[in-house]
Amino acid sequence: MKYRAEIDGLRALAVVPVILFHAGFELFSGGFVGVDVFFVISGYLITTILIEDIENKRFSIVNFYERRARRILPALFFVMLVCIPFAWMWMLPIQMTDFSQSLVAVGLFASNVLFWLESDYFAAASEEKPLLHTWSLAVEEQYYVIFPIFLLIAWRFGRNRVFWVIVSMAVISLLFSEWGWRNKATANFYLAPTRAWELLSGSIVAFYVQKHGVQKNNFLSSVGFVAIIFSIFAYDESTPFPSLYALVPVLGVLLLILYAENKTFAGRLLSNQVFVGVGLISYSAYLWHQPLFAFARIRMLEHPSEMIMLILSLLSLMLAYISWRYVEAPFRNKSLVSKRKVFFLSIISLSSFITFGLFGYYNQGFPNRFPDSFVKTLNDVDPRNRTQRLIGIGCHFSGNLPRPLPSACGVNNWKNQTEVLLLGDSHLDAIGYQLLDRFKAKNISAYALSYNSCAPIGGLYRPNADSTFQCSEYNKVVRKFAETHGVKTIVLVARFPLYLLGERYNNGEGGIENGGSLPLDIIKNVKLQEHDVELSREERVAERYRTEIQQLARDFNVIIFSPTPEVGWDVPSYYSKLTRFTNYPTLNDVVVSHSLDNYLKRTHQFTNILSSIESDKLHVYEVHKLFCDYKSRRCLANFGGNLLYRDDDHLSPYAANIVSEDFFEFYEKQMLIR
Repeated sequence: MKYRAEIDGLRALAVVPVILFHAGFELFSGGFVGVDVFFVISGYLITTILIEDIENKRFSIVNFYERRARRILPALFFVMLVCIPFAWMWMLPIQMTDFSQSLVAVGLFASNVLFWLESDYFAAASEEKPLLHTWSLAVEEQYYVIFPIFLLIAWRFGRNRVFWVIVSMAVISLLFSEWGWRNKATANFYLAPTRAWELLSGSIVAFYVQKHGVQKNNFLSSVGFVAIIFSIFAYDESTPFPSLYALVPVLGVLLLILYAENKTFAGRLLSNQVFVGVGLISYSAYLWHQPLFAFARIRMLEHPSEMIMLILSLLSLMLAYISWRYVEAPFRNKSLVSKRKVFFLSIISLSSFITFGLFGYYNQGFPNRFPDSFVKTLNDVDPRNRTQRLIGIGCHFSGNLPRPLPSACGVNNWKNQTEVLLLGDSHLDAIGYQLLDRFKAKNISAYALSYNSCAPIGGLYRPNADSTFQCSEYNKVVRKFAETHGVKTIVLVARFPLYLLGERYNNGEGGIENGGSLPLDIIKNVKLQEHDVELSREERVAERYRTEIQQLARDFNVIIFSPTPEVGWDVPSYYSKLTRFTNYPTLNDVVVSHSLDNYLKRTHQFTNILSSIESDKLHVYEVHKLFCDYKSRRCLANFGGNLLYRDDDHLSPYAANIVSEDFFEFYEKQMLIR
């Protein structure tokens, strides 16, 4: 196979945007398409090699896997090995448990499956997973396992037939991904069937180039280059991916492979020494960047600044050169490392990582690394150790709603009648069990049902969410429940400011909540007022909040919890950092606090909405006053060794007990229980 310098340059065009995107630079909002560029390149190169070997009757599946092992495994194993001591020093038990699982998954070439399965609400923040990026390697590895065998078997039916079969498979995979982002967005992102068309696209052009060679076309190669650049800067996390949108960068790569002959503008640019140099170390750079970013976020008290992330980005290139020069290159040299040694070392390394990972997982992240009192504090807020969460008895949902609704979600429900209905999102789930327990003790019929990332306000939906997100359906179901079960009082608990503003919380003190934006918008057929087309999304949602709450307050007694103060920092993690990396004398001396003024600014618009509603049946329970002091202008996230949060915004069971007791006193006063 003839070496093409522009392909190495294309690798540089892929890896640099990926690194800068993961570093958090907003300019490179679509930098994630670099992974798709890598997929197309891999499909092209592997298919070219396979076609040449098959046609020259020198194909050997053993030799193929040997080449793949030499190319992929040494640098990967080196990075994994370096990660382990830092994980041991800095990771909390829950983080170490996740990391241990990822070691096993990488060893089994299935990390994409793991991260798909881990993508539930309680998975650790993706930004703090050192091996998250290996999902793309797993997709390629799965392709390497299946495609060569398919090609070898199918070749007997003729080259042209094989080509059209591959084209058909690529089209089916593309259509599947277009269906997938609408219906199973997370699976669509991580799993091979909806990514296969990108690899197969590279395979398709490999057939053409192998037969006709690279064609010189300055215009088409420039269009391909511009298409990739456009997607890097124009796309963002809200862009459905992979989908038809991915055709832009994928077709861009195909045009460059087909037409970027070295005398074209794009070919000369990509063949530049800088591009080629970065391209040569691109694989190692890709391996290094995520662990560097993840461990920086794990270790630092504040969210890393742009300058720190830029330095780490440059460091990933420096480390990439070292691992390319002293790990990748030697293992590709057959005179230095024999075939037998490659396979032996690969098997030993894979077995070792899998064994260590299993040991770490079944030992729950090696909690004995920390003092018992510290571990107990963390265990008290670990969602995986809780046995009394509403989700455990089927009352908190993130997918399809069950029919009928579970009876276990209520207490004292005689003759299918419910006096109090608690509705909300995961903030209700965090305190719902304790609230129901209070109602149960007072012999009051109550029912609680929460839906993840969904405001309990009818007529709203989340743009770009897949079809399993049934927020609108949830609100229809619970409203019907209220009308048919004799409900007198509705209690609403949710992150209303988040859905209104759309952006995650920044506490202004270095604490920035992980995760993408979560805006809601009104359903198109929901009419607000005659001039609603002139309103912004934020104004539309605010108006919908006001209209729906007014309607509820006409039909029911309504109690709305003031928004739970968001913290910005993951409280268990931040508390542990203060404990381990600062000079507090004891655990009880550690104080995690944040700005009351920032909270009031965050909730100001929602508070104004409630204030504008005139109804004696609407009551606001100011939950934030339990944890915020108006004199010091600070809100607490812990009371000594008792953490009030299990993450950056959900209350802990300890705090939930405080809230439930105080709320019930409020409820008795406001609702005059008979």
